[in-house]
Amino acid sequence: RRPCFMVCYICGREFGSQSISIHEPQCLEKWHIENNQLPRHLRRPEPRKPEVPAGGVCTLTAENGAAYHSAQAQLLPCRNCGQTFLPDHLIVHQKCCR
Repeated sequence: RRPCFMVCYICGREFGSQSISIHEPQCLEKWHIENNQLPRHLRRPEPRKPEVPAGGVCTLTAENGAAYHSAQAQLLPCRNCGQTFLPDHLIVHQKCCR
């Protein structure tokens, strides 16, 4: 049986329940540094931790799904091919995309 992991709402990677509380502040700090280095037109608003509706049983699957969608919202599409990338990777991709 696979242990339960939680998804980071910023980067989309999985972490253990104890590690996620250490990872998220560091990941957000890294996100700010990288976002500030981007050209103004590629900068994104700060990601917010998704709220899982409190109307029933709050499952880990629902939390992970919301966190995954939050991380995917950070991706930007290429103007040429439509493939999505993190902003710093998009700059590199657009140099060679036809």
